[in-house]
Amino acid sequence: MTLALGTRLDRTVAIKVLPAHIAERPDLRQRFEREARAVSSLNHPHICSLFDIGQQEGLDYLVMEYLEGETLAARLAGGPLPPELVLRYAIEIADALGQAHSQGVFHRDLKPGNIMLIKSGTKLLDFGLAKLRGPEKAVAAGSLTVSPVPESTLTGAGTILGTIQYMAPEQLEGKETDGRADIFAFGVVLYEMAAGRKAFEGNSPASLIAAILSKDPPPISTLQPVTGRRYGPAFDRLVKKCLAKNPEDRWQTARDLASELQWIAEAGALPGPERAAAGAEAVQARRRHRERLAWSVATVAVLVALFLAVAYFRRAPLEARPIRFSISPPEKTTLAGSIAVSPDGKQLAFVTTSPDGSTSLWVRPFASLTARALPGTEGAVHPFWSPDNRFLGFFAEGKLQKISVEGGPPQALCEVFDARGGTWSRDGVIVFSPNPGDRLYRIAETGGAPTPVTTLDPSRQESSHQWPHFLPDGRHFLFLVWSAQADARGIYIGSLDSKETKRLLGTDWSVAYARGPGERGYLFFLRGRTLMGQAFDAKAVRITGEPFPVAEQVWYDETIPGLTSFSVSESGVLAYRSGGIRTKQLVWYDRTGKPLGAVGPPGPYRDPWLSPDEKRMALTRVDPQTGTQDIWLFELSRGISSRFTFHPSDDATPLWSPDGSRIIFASNRDGPPNLYQKASSGAGNEEPLLKSDVSKYPTGWSGNGRYIVYANWDPKTKWDLWVLPMFGERKPMPYLQTEFDAFQAQFSPDGRWIAYTSNESNPRYEVYVQPFPMSGGKWQISANGGAQPSWRRDGRELFYLAPDRRLMAAEVKPGSTFEPGVPKALFQTQVTGLVDARNHYVASRDGQRFLVNTIVQEATSSPITVVVNWTAGLKQ
Repeated sequence: MTLALGTRLDRTVAIKVLPAHIAERPDLRQRFEREARAVSSLNHPHICSLFDIGQQEGLDYLVMEYLEGETLAARLAGGPLPPELVLRYAIEIADALGQAHSQGVFHRDLKPGNIMLIKSGTKLLDFGLAKLRGPEKAVAAGSLTVSPVPESTLTGAGTILGTIQYMAPEQLEGKETDGRADIFAFGVVLYEMAAGRKAFEGNSPASLIAAILSKDPPPISTLQPVTGRRYGPAFDRLVKKCLAKNPEDRWQTARDLASELQWIAEAGALPGPERAAAGAEAVQARRRHRERLAWSVATVAVLVALFLAVAYFRRAPLEARPIRFSISPPEKTTLAGSIAVSPDGKQLAFVTTSPDGSTSLWVRPFASLTARALPGTEGAVHPFWSPDNRFLGFFAEGKLQKISVEGGPPQALCEVFDARGGTWSRDGVIVFSPNPGDRLYRIAETGGAPTPVTTLDPSRQESSHQWPHFLPDGRHFLFLVWSAQADARGIYIGSLDSKETKRLLGTDWSVAYARGPGERGYLFFLRGRTLMGQAFDAKAVRITGEPFPVAEQVWYDETIPGLTSFSVSESGVLAYRSGGIRTKQLVWYDRTGKPLGAVGPPGPYRDPWLSPDEKRMALTRVDPQTGTQDIWLFELSRGISSRFTFHPSDDATPLWSPDGSRIIFASNRDGPPNLYQKASSGAGNEEPLLKSDVSKYPTGWSGNGRYIVYANWDPKTKWDLWVLPMFGERKPMPYLQTEFDAFQAQFSPDGRWIAYTSNESNPRYEVYVQPFPMSGGKWQISANGGAQPSWRRDGRELFYLAPDRRLMAAEVKPGSTFEPGVPKALFQTQVTGLVDARNHYVASRDGQRFLVNTIVQEATSSPITVVVNWTAGLKQ
């Protein structure tokens, strides 16, 4: 580092010469310049400014802000800092991190040596440049700083960067990192400032790494008894959450962390410096007096805080300052699915899952310290509010229902089947999605017969309309359209007065709308895991601005397409869940529901299908980064998985040939999904089997290998069943064409019958059986709803899933005619929607075991973050 004078602006600057390896590599120079430009864009009072980059006589250099002071490392050599300084510096550092993270810049080497203490406070050094360092020389014995960097990249997968003492577990393991690694390092620095010692210690790099990966440091309050009490338990909890081993368990954003620190500092957690005691007896007397006084003050403070909270939520307008707090689920429950803020911004509705897997609806008034359960809402999903804040709509037991938040039993309004969201207008109209394969319907808030309010557009190959959201006029609504055409999927606007719709933006997730300052409004939607906002003129029905980030690492449910977990009210209250995403695990169960073992790690799996010899399994796997789908194969005995298809398009719904030699699947690589095939060994190319200009996907293959049954989209009749002969000219022929959907078809083992799912009992889906090759004659297998039929290998039993996700079994008597028995429940499953392209389970040949694509419930649930007056940070 060299002191210099900037002649153009006549100011003192610092010159830092960069390692020679950057100049020697053109790719590194380009990467360096891009990242340096990103860092130079950071304009924050607690980040050391980067003014310029340059090269002279073969040397690359940075021109940086000149700072006078000492590093935090030098200051900590003298012991812990006073609590007031700890909180001040921590708030400044966290705020700086939040600013940088919001622009996609991460530090990756945050430590006391990179924090300068100057007259005005703190300054972060080398922000974003830690990843630019070159290979280190040999590390001396006992040294705890390493920065191995592969020659091919500045920062890449598997690269470890930073100082071990302050590195997050995922950094040490060479995994992908994000801003949460900086939050871990921040927690280590914060611990050191307050405790006066390192959070993790070891006699060697190996022992130090082991400590970071497996140990938790003792709470600061136990190391510094006097000052520890002055921080309060909230401070211990904050530091502990920073140092969580799993990134999903940490603070998800530095902004939330800064807000929490500000709250600790402002809420009176620091009562003031302790006075010096004249003697031991005087110290004890003062201590007893302070404890009595503290309890009295604490009691008054709680009462005052509660009073102010109630008063705050009663008055309007909101103060022009965002206020953040979190809400955790009730004890022994985890959060499940979507959340809903009341229109007046005073209450939050959410769904929880109990240890036995059952769900129920809860309401938390913001002016209260506790949430209350709503009796009679067992099995509830997807809550939404009435405009007057008095009722909640939800779906349970195959019905759209409503319930008063003040108490009383729920009222059923109409039947649904695996619904996908609802919304309630100020005129008393509810618009809802009855199932994942249908249009939107409307119904009066008092009940009655539902009527369609949208129409599926066959020219865009629309398959369903979901997740509606009313705009303030009570006539127009937003909704998500699913289509086989990628450029047709997205958020549309519809109207109660017309069947015409208009596409607003492309996304695979639900959307919300809320008014902002003045007459402006905003759309909210997910992009990756970032919650975005975008200005929207509800009157002119058009987007008027560029999207901007609102919150990061927002939770979503990859098991239910389009389902998110954020909500916003008209009064400026935003709520969202952070943390992990809900995913799936393939699990073997016996007929009683006893788990027998898992197959592979959890993941975003779909369409499992066992090979005929039950040694391998084919399934669809979703890439969480790109959203594309590919076919993967699992070797069940060894637990090894391998990718089977590699095209950048979507490949899905694999189906084994009866001899196990081939796999057919659907792919949209040349337009709408068509049928392709490939040798199950992986050898050879993927060959087209059946192509046309409409969507299709395979569902069953006859035991003799001669026929494939598949679902085929028709603009007039929607989903029909067709059969493709695998001999002769291979000319496809229709098997079942009606005005209703038919799909999930499977041949009986002897090839004489086809079981399938249809919604001819609209909107309820049922399982039916018809003879093959000629249709005619029909038996309904399920009662009160059913889907996803599957035969036992000997044909003596037919399985399916009931609307409550119980696995059912119906005996089939042998003989020349079809004679089904009364279905019996086997066990409760935890699977996603029933109306899907294919089944979420497969039965073993003897029908004694079932491989179920089971939803993985979170062991611990991340809290809900609530932001009051979220619009305060927007430019007016």
